[in-house]
This record gives sequence, structure tokens and C-alpha cells, in this order.
Amino acid sequence: MSENTLEITSENFNEKVINSDIPVLVDFWAEWCGPCKMLIPTIDKVASDYDGKVIVGKVNVDLHPSLAAEYNVRGIPNILVFHSGKVQEQLVGNVPEEKITEVLNKFI
Repeated sequence: MSENTLEITSENFNEKVINSDIPVLVDFWAEWCGPCKMLIPTIDKVASDYDGKVIVGKVNVDLHPSLAAEYNVRGIPNILVFHSGKVQEQLVGNVPEEKITEVLNKFI
């Protein structure tokens, strides 16, 4: 994880995601997931480019399965964009940076 990417857990989810004043991108992933690993550089770049405008975090679905279940994450990588405490957009798979930034730009 890059310095601009937060580890999101069951314990800090409400504080970091639901109660955030700015949009939050949450990447649901797992260590064993090949496409998730391929997406890491893209997520890190987005976190750097949007630093201060969007919070970028990652949820390890193996460590926090209750969060994955709560948000119906059935396939990974799975990106959810939250704004005002609610899911606004979902992107599934190893999506290109341009698609992620297109979605984020709607909320900043």
C-alpha cells in the first residue's frame, strides 16, 4: 500500500468511509487475487493524484469478510465509491485508471 492509501478495517470503516466529508474509494481485494495485484499500481497512482480530494482505502476481504458481505462484494477486485456515506458507484475487475478517474471526477 502506498503512503496515500489507507487500510480500511471493520473497526475503522465508519470513521474513515461512512463519516467522511470527502468521497472515498474503497478497493476490496485479497492477497491471492491476481487481478487485485495487477490493480495495485493504478490504485496507488489514483491515491497520489487525488490526495486531499478523495480518500483511497483498501479492504482485505479475507480479513474483513463481514464488510464484503455487507456491500455484496462477490467478485474482486471490486471498487466502491462512497459519497455522503452511501455507495455511489461500483467498478468490478482490473479497470483502467481512466475509468476510475472518470467516476471520481463526478464527486469532487
